[in-house]
Amino acid sequence: MKILLWHGYLLGGTGSNVYTRSLARFWSAMGHEVIVFCQDPDPRQFDLGAAEVVRPEIGGILPVFVLDRYRDLEPRLLQDLTPAQRDDFVEANASALRRHLPADLVFANHALLGAPVAAAAGAPYAVKVHGSELEFSMRGNPELCRWANRTLAGAAAVFAGSRHVRGTLREIVGPGAYTSQLHVVAPGVDVELFRPRAREDAFQALLAEARRDSPRPSAALAERLPDPGNATRLEQFLRGDDATIVYFGKLSEEKGVHLLIQALESCPARTVIVGFGEARAELVAAEAAAAGSLPLVAHHSGLVEIAEELEAEYPKEYGELTRFRRGDVGDLSDKLRAILALRSEQRAQLRASARRVAVRRWSWKHVSRALLEASST
Repeated sequence: MKILLWHGYLLGGTGSNVYTRSLARFWSAMGHEVIVFCQDPDPRQFDLGAAEVVRPEIGGILPVFVLDRYRDLEPRLLQDLTPAQRDDFVEANASALRRHLPADLVFANHALLGAPVAAAAGAPYAVKVHGSELEFSMRGNPELCRWANRTLAGAAAVFAGSRHVRGTLREIVGPGAYTSQLHVVAPGVDVELFRPRAREDAFQALLAEARRDSPRPSAALAERLPDPGNATRLEQFLRGDDATIVYFGKLSEEKGVHLLIQALESCPARTVIVGFGEARAELVAAEAAAAGSLPLVAHHSGLVEIAEELEAEYPKEYGELTRFRRGDVGDLSDKLRAILALRSEQRAQLRASARRVAVRRWSWKHVSRALLEASST
């Protein structure tokens, strides 16, 4: 197949960026011809397999859902753009796609502006909906919702990463023809990168990666880049076999990191808190499972579905160790203590179970095939 993979943003950092480059790598490894359309000024730093990269000329204004910094573009909130500005962006990208037709499939990220861009390209298309456009730009905006509804209707398939996102899409966009081709396909995990390793090997690899961290180019970009001296700090802090808790995600109250800090008062374990970072909660939990760590997730949104998959695979008596009640510090503390109290053989059993689920349900091999199968029917 020839696949035009449209993503209007960068290829590093946030969830949809990682999603795009992973699909490019795995689809090209499957033998497909893949062309990625994005706004990353330096795509060569990423492993995209054999995929080609095209950067459409969009005139300098980049519609976004959350304001951020871009090297050579001016980000503006999608909902703040005029209809003419939105149309110009769509046509600039659609014309770039048309120059690479014929193609078997245009696969576009985001209900907006992915669906309008793909619809205007004039080829069969599928759309992957992410939560950011729904919550930050489309909710409460009838005009944008009508536009998404109309352009999603022509897609061969519309994908949501969880039942939660599927429900949110229906709630915000409303009923429409798109619902008949709406599928849930979980986010993917690189199960070769995230895999169990001997502790000392993994520790040395972590330190080597930290030593390769580049110096921060400017204070403006510092919040998203590694702290200086991480290798030395981690080598001192993580020596030995003490129990360790890791939080990975955006450092915000919405993501619940404050609950963990409160719960740690009664948990005898050293803790590493990793942020700033765009929270890809469901994906991080799946990556932890693939690596043989034991995910413990809040009982809300798409995280519930990760917990359900793990609970079904765990021995019955350990099923509740996959999740805690949202906002409940006591329940989080109880679950952490229960996990830390597991004997080594019990922990090994649960790690093996978590790994099996990740390979079977969330590997990119499984996800990339499921997306193409649904797009082709």
